[in-house]
Amino acid sequence: MFGKRVAPVPSRPQPAPPPPAPVKAPEPVAAPAPEAPRPSPHHSEAEERFNEMKVAVFNALLQTVDLKELGKLTPETVRSELSDVISEIVAIKNFVVNAQEQQRLVDDICNDILGLGPLEPLIARDDIADIMVNGADKVYIETNGKIVLTDIKFRDNAQLLNICQRIVSAVGRRVDEASPICDARLADGSRVNVIAPPLSIDGPALTIRKFKKEKLTLEKLVEFGSVSPVVAELLKLIGHCRINVIVSGGTGSGKTTLLNCLTRYIDHSERIITCEDAAELQLQQPHVVRLETRPPNLEGAGQVTMRDLVRNCLRMRPERIIVGEVRGPEAFDLLQAMNTGHDGSMGTIHANSPREAISRIENMIAMGGFSLPAKTIREQIAGAVNVIVQAQRLRDGSRKITHVTEILGMEGDVVTLQDLAVFEFQGEDANGKIIGRHKITGLRPGFWDRVRYFGKERELAAIMETADAT
Repeated sequence: MFGKRVAPVPSRPQPAPPPPAPVKAPEPVAAPAPEAPRPSPHHSEAEERFNEMKVAVFNALLQTVDLKELGKLTPETVRSELSDVISEIVAIKNFVVNAQEQQRLVDDICNDILGLGPLEPLIARDDIADIMVNGADKVYIETNGKIVLTDIKFRDNAQLLNICQRIVSAVGRRVDEASPICDARLADGSRVNVIAPPLSIDGPALTIRKFKKEKLTLEKLVEFGSVSPVVAELLKLIGHCRINVIVSGGTGSGKTTLLNCLTRYIDHSERIITCEDAAELQLQQPHVVRLETRPPNLEGAGQVTMRDLVRNCLRMRPERIIVGEVRGPEAFDLLQAMNTGHDGSMGTIHANSPREAISRIENMIAMGGFSLPAKTIREQIAGAVNVIVQAQRLRDGSRKITHVTEILGMEGDVVTLQDLAVFEFQGEDANGKIIGRHKITGLRPGFWDRVRYFGKERELAAIMETADAT
């Protein structure tokens, strides 16, 4: 299956190995507890010996098997075959290893060939939100809202760069000295950013925003305390009744997760088109067209921007347009779409408050070269966007929906807002956890008639009546 096995492997004279020191095999994921971050320890002598052995076995393996044939087999079959070959190589080279070391050797080499090398154990964990690799020797994770340093290490920066290139090439992109910045995604939709030398001085920097295997819903966000049950019901109505929404928040505040939750309440009969830099939205409807931007090629040609996608999808008979992240002049095209019959369109934006989100949209349109008066741009925003949902990552690491704010219109040159729901900060407990509550303000929404058109007036009235109770 792999051609010749171990016989052709050159066997060089080797000095007799010293008696091995007892080595305790590490846990599958050597990460410190979140509440007690600690610096990564230096490699011990036994660890250095293990790494040297792994390099020798890996090099011999490359001469023994045809790696091109591996792609034709299932991962389980490949692991089984490689395990046999690695055992033979270890025996021929007279390496002295215990059963735990040999299993770790097989796992590490299989991960290098089939997966993401040392990152595979972290990818398998579902309690990690972000993986941040700062060169070969420093791998951080975010878990339970805290960033901690792990014991995971790469052999060297060349191995790290090779894994980065494998990730981005899977989605038709590249990262090298000529194109050192790249956005990509993993097979499960997790967002990936790579920045390579010479821009990244201490080796390639890899950042992975992981998706949980279990898709989050508004019900799950209620369980986590990110939103109250009554505010969740309000968000369900907003998602279902084709109300134009902007999800606003800072980095890591949960904007994409919240956008995914809102899209669950879109009717399955609607045609939805998504536009993203790296496709990560996980819509459950059957009629979804997913579009993704493309960077320029080596000659600097062929780039497809977010604005190109938004403008093109208007010709594709969309009923809803979902923009993963609004960050440039495509903001103007999205507003135009919202104003021309594509009700229920949604997008996310980086901003720290609903009022700041409006200013950000205004600035994006101005940076796009549109020579429009400020008042005209604000009128476009007020006429297009109905609701801004603000997400925030609090200082204790928790994520909350802090505002559900409606845009009512204009008063002079100012866009008028009213809060339908807010998170009221009340203090913190003995463990430093934020204490607060979500409150319905009771103000009558301007989109009441639209909710009535969809037959949900009674549900909205029941939500508004809870204002005093909350």
